Amino acid sequence: MTKKQRRYEEDFKRQTVRYILEEAKSVAQVARELKINENTLHGWVKKYKQEPEISETQTFRTEDHEVRELKKRIRDLEEENSILKKAMH
Repeated sequence: MTKKQRRYEEDFKRQTVRYILEEAKSVAQVARELKINENTLHGWVKKYKQEPEISETQTFRTEDHEVRELKKRIRDLEEENSILKKAMH
């Protein structure tokens, strides 16, 4: 018995790629969630991530990640400063 190949709308493909990039989820995770073959999703990501509106999404995700890392670094340094101040008194 052969499996019938499913067809997906272009808009659905773009939304799926945007979801992968915005949520910072792996292709494997999204493939399981949507019950779509992982290789199919990899193909969509490769095809659509070059589009301006989707590549902007990827840039925002990268910037969000950088902001989170910097905020964590600030918290760590503030904690370190607090410990040093207490040790000096």
